[in-house]
Amino acid sequence: MARKSSKKTTNKNKSNSDIKGLLWIAAGFILMIGVYTDLAGLFSNISKNILFVLIGIGSYVIPLYIMYYGVLTIKSKGNLSINKNLYPVTFFMINTILMVSSLSIDSVEDKNISLMEFIFKVFDNPSWNNGGLLGIIISYPLYKLLGIIGSIIIYMLIYAICLILIFDLSIFDIGLNLKTKSKDIKDKVSTKNNLKEKKKENIQLEPYVEQDGYIEGINKKIKILDFMKNSSIHSDEGEKPREIAVFQMGDTKSESKSESKKLDNNLKEVVNREITEKITESKADVKYNIPKLEYLNTNNNLNINKEDKKELIASATKLEETLSSFGVEAKVLQVTKGPAVTRYELQPSAGVKVSKIVNLSDDIALSLAASGVRIEAPIPGKSAVGIEVPNKVITAVFLREVLDEEKFKSSSSSVAFAIGKDIAGQCVVADLSKMPHLLIAGATGSGKSVCINTLIMSILYKYSPSEVSLLMIDPKVVELSVYNGIPHLLIPVVTDPKKAAGALNWAVNEMTRRYKLFAETGVRNIQSYNTLMEKGETEEKLPYIVIIVDELADLMMVCPNDVEEYIARLAQMARAAGMHLVLATQRPSVDVITGVIKANIPSRISFAVSSQIDSRTILDSSGAEKLLGKGDMLFYPVGESKPQRIQGAFISEEEVEKVVSSIKSEMEEANYDEQIIEHINSESSSNGNSSNDEDADELLDEAIKVVVESGQASASYIQRRLRIGFNRAARIIEQLEEREIITKKDGSKPRQVLITREEIEDF
Repeated sequence: MARKSSKKTTNKNKSNSDIKGLLWIAAGFILMIGVYTDLAGLFSNISKNILFVLIGIGSYVIPLYIMYYGVLTIKSKGNLSINKNLYPVTFFMINTILMVSSLSIDSVEDKNISLMEFIFKVFDNPSWNNGGLLGIIISYPLYKLLGIIGSIIIYMLIYAICLILIFDLSIFDIGLNLKTKSKDIKDKVSTKNNLKEKKKENIQLEPYVEQDGYIEGINKKIKILDFMKNSSIHSDEGEKPREIAVFQMGDTKSESKSESKKLDNNLKEVVNREITEKITESKADVKYNIPKLEYLNTNNNLNINKEDKKELIASATKLEETLSSFGVEAKVLQVTKGPAVTRYELQPSAGVKVSKIVNLSDDIALSLAASGVRIEAPIPGKSAVGIEVPNKVITAVFLREVLDEEKFKSSSSSVAFAIGKDIAGQCVVADLSKMPHLLIAGATGSGKSVCINTLIMSILYKYSPSEVSLLMIDPKVVELSVYNGIPHLLIPVVTDPKKAAGALNWAVNEMTRRYKLFAETGVRNIQSYNTLMEKGETEEKLPYIVIIVDELADLMMVCPNDVEEYIARLAQMARAAGMHLVLATQRPSVDVITGVIKANIPSRISFAVSSQIDSRTILDSSGAEKLLGKGDMLFYPVGESKPQRIQGAFISEEEVEKVVSSIKSEMEEANYDEQIIEHINSESSSNGNSSNDEDADELLDEAIKVVVESGQASASYIQRRLRIGFNRAARIIEQLEEREIITKKDGSKPRQVLITREEIEDF
């Protein structure tokens, strides 16, 4: 009953407030007609005379103020109180009346006029150009005390206070916004001038990087870094086309270098002829043009607005408040917005344990309304704790952005490839020759295949086939087959898992052959050997070979022993020979990433995984289970103490097809190495035969004779006839079934013998 009565009272108050509000609005509207016009007849004359005498210019504001009060009454639903807006609006109106009164007093010629004389003057001539009796009575003492200048200063101060209260502003924010706008205008003007000067000088433009911005919090200064400012897409649309380098694979550098050698002219001609013939045999007379960057898409969504900055500073304040509520005092020093995550750098107060912040990860995610946060404690090289919060919208990093960076173009690495951008927006370019092998793992759809495509594209955009060659193994068949026909491939993409073991076996043999060459020439690695070739002391230039395996799990299921052995040998020894492994798998379990493989492949890339166990299998630490997917990765190269979070570069299938098609159109038919193909085929066939022979039981021939002569086949029958154990007899039955000598088991029916006595000799 009490609840029902309270509800009735509430509804009654609401209806009363609506009625009161409408009455106030109607009264204000009628008064406005009376003051502003003569349409209200006698009421117009009375209202004008009374209001002009009392408040002067305030007569025009009073009707609007009454209507405003009525609107507030309706909005408050019966709970009207003098709120923060009604106070400053009232004082703003009163201040205007007083200031007009002071100005009207100052406009009188006789400055010594008394207050009563001025009041009688207002009575005699009521007008809007003064503040009325009330305004004169209140403003006259202030005018006499401070004069007109002092009075106006007081009135302006009251105006400023009212505006701050009405619009909820702060003087510091106003000054900071004006400073930021003026700074932006100066930066834009200086940038345009710099671009014009550089265009005149025909200098290749560097990407313009704006200065780091600062945003003020409640009681501190926080540095805001935005990755979008570091993008190279801020250049003009009229970009100069990139010059395409042409590699003449038949070009021999020995002709220019051999002058330093004391060789006869005839000997020089013989050496040059042999080198030319050698290179010609290995697809040498082919010109390779680096593809145009126009085939790759550009990223136009690279703008940060002021709302984003306000959200960042609000989140930083909320983060501090959340930690403070749990007794952790820390300050946010810097906020760095990346493509996928935003990192808040915290500096804990003295005596605060870092582990206490790490244990609050779930509470921080709850307060920031995030799906999950990753805490990096501490940030390498800084005395701060990093809290990485996912962005509401993930900004893609296109491969063209990284390939167009000077960091990639001018890289002197032997096998450089683009990875993506870090949290600060800096492009990350890695050197595969220093890794020296790379393991890529992650759940389905997290970005492994795109990462492999970016690696291959980086090689195609930087190196000729004489510098870097590719050997691709793709058990999934459809991922890498698009690259068939490019000149960098030694052989077509291997899709048969059994032939993949043969391809790895060839790689081991090639590694051994290269080490023999190094021993003969007295060098230790491929760089020294190729240097001798440039000097004319060797006949063959050895390219780097990148071996890419797109799905390691399939290979480990088909032939685990051979694959693990070959990968282990390559991982242990192939670095100096210029051969590098890139292994990718979507099943990061210990039976796929074995201890031998893991120990010899120190560089890893982990995409999003489902559990912390998988993360530890890949990186030896947790963190990958909190990644967002869609290219969000942890890059852990050899020599680093902690993995680095990177948003991987994206390239679509259409872009890959465009680039590959352009390369194929400029080349003749693919010239694969037939010796490698024959080696792989022979290895796969010999492995198949040897596996059958090795698995065959010693008593298999005798068991075949027994089964054919008796016409029946069962494990118990062979056990009795050959006097062996049941387990061995069962294995013999399985081998007979594999060789199609007997039929498969069909319920309770006996097995049938499929060959005759005359056919025994064939087996």
